[in-house]
Amino acid sequence: MFWYHEATKHSYASVRSSPNRLSWEEQPSVFKQYPQSFARYRFDLEDEEEKFLYHIAGINAKKSYPGVEYYLRMNPSAGALYPNELYVQLRGVAGKPDGIYHYDVAASALTLLVALKGEEGIEPYLGYREQMRGYLFLVSLVYWRSAWKYKKRAFRYCLLDAGHILGAIEAAALLKPHAATVRYDIDKAALNRMFGFENREWFSAAASVAVPIRASSVIPVEFSLPYVEATRTFEPNETIERAYEESMAVKGCKKEVRAPHFSYRKEPLQEAIFKRRSQREFSGEAITKGQFGYLTEALLQPVLSDCDERVNLYVVVNRVLDMPLGLYKDGAYLKYGDFSQKAGYLCLEQYNLATQGALALFLTASGENYQALYQKAGIIGHRLYIAAEYLGLGCSGIGAYYDDEVNAFLENDEMVLYALAVGR
Repeated sequence: MFWYHEATKHSYASVRSSPNRLSWEEQPSVFKQYPQSFARYRFDLEDEEEKFLYHIAGINAKKSYPGVEYYLRMNPSAGALYPNELYVQLRGVAGKPDGIYHYDVAASALTLLVALKGEEGIEPYLGYREQMRGYLFLVSLVYWRSAWKYKKRAFRYCLLDAGHILGAIEAAALLKPHAATVRYDIDKAALNRMFGFENREWFSAAASVAVPIRASSVIPVEFSLPYVEATRTFEPNETIERAYEESMAVKGCKKEVRAPHFSYRKEPLQEAIFKRRSQREFSGEAITKGQFGYLTEALLQPVLSDCDERVNLYVVVNRVLDMPLGLYKDGAYLKYGDFSQKAGYLCLEQYNLATQGALALFLTASGENYQALYQKAGIIGHRLYIAAEYLGLGCSGIGAYYDDEVNAFLENDEMVLYALAVGR
C-alpha cells in the first residue's frame, strides 16, 4: 500500500483529535486567470464545438450565503474548492488557431498561451507519434486550494476531482463522434517546467478527443510560460509534494482498448450534464431494480486509457424494490443485511447521505499506479453522477470515511478510494 494512503487514513479518533480550524482570510482563489495580454476566445454556446467545451467545466450555478458566493461547475469538487486546472491543445478545430490554451472558467473562455507552428505540438509528451486533430486535454492539480481545508489528505481529493474532470470530458465526448481516451503516461516533468508551474501546480493526466492525422509527423513543441498565480495565497505541504513526486511515473501498465457503451439519448444526456449537482440529503425512498441495473452497468463499463488499474465496486443496497438488502460486489451478491446505518457511520456519520440514500457505494483498489487508480475512481464517480441525473435521481460523492473500518466491513485490505451515495 502506498505510504501516503496509509498516512492519511481517517479513524473515529483521528477526526476528533485533529479538527480543522480554517483561516478564512487565507482561502485560496478557485479561479486562475492569465494576464490580459494573452488573447481570449469567449465561448459561444450556439456553437457546438464551444458548447462541448462548456459542458466539461463551465459554471452552471451560483449559491449565495451571507458574505459568501459559490460558483458551481459541471464537474463536482470536494468542498467546492476546485483544485484543478484544465488546459487543451486544439488542432484543426474550426474557428480557433492551432495552439495550446488555458480553460478560463471565470471568463467562460479559452486563453491562447502558445500558438503552434508547422509540425510542432504536445503530442510527443503524451506518447503520440502523429499529429492529432481535435482536442488534447491536460489536467493539473493546484493542491493548496484543497490542502487549505483538508490538510495532507488533500492529495486524494485533488486526484478524485481530476478524475471527475476526466469523467466530464468522457461524458461531453459522448455527444461527439469520437470517444475520450485517458493518458497517464505523460511527460509530467517537462510539461510542468514549460508551463512555469514552479511546484505549485502539477499535471496529473491527459485526455484525447482527437484522431491521428495519418502519415503526419510531429515534433515536441518547446516553450517557457511565466508563472501565473493560481491561488492568491499558498502554503507548501511536504507530504503532498513527496506523494506527487513518488507517484508521477507509471509502471507495469496495461492499456484498456475496449470502448465503453452507454445507452444515453443525446438531449436528455445534455440536460443531465448541465443539471448535475451534489445532493446534500436524500428522502429515504427506494429506487427500482431497473435503475439499479442501469447504474451498475454504466459504472462497470471499461475506461479507455493507457494505464488501466482495476477498481472494485462495492454497493450497499439500502432500498431497492424487489432486491434483497445487503452488500454487492461488481453486481454480484455478497451478503444479506440491513447495513444502512453502518454505511452512514462509515462515511463519518453522514447518515443523511449513506443511510438515507437508496445505495451507498465504496470503491477500492490495490494497484501500483496511485495517480491512475485514484483518477479512475473519480471517472467512475462522475459516471454515477451523470447516470443518476439521467434517471432523475440524486448523487453525492463522499471523500471522507473511516478507512480501516470500511476495509473491515468489506472484508478486504485494499485502499479505499471513494464513497458515494445515490437516492431520491
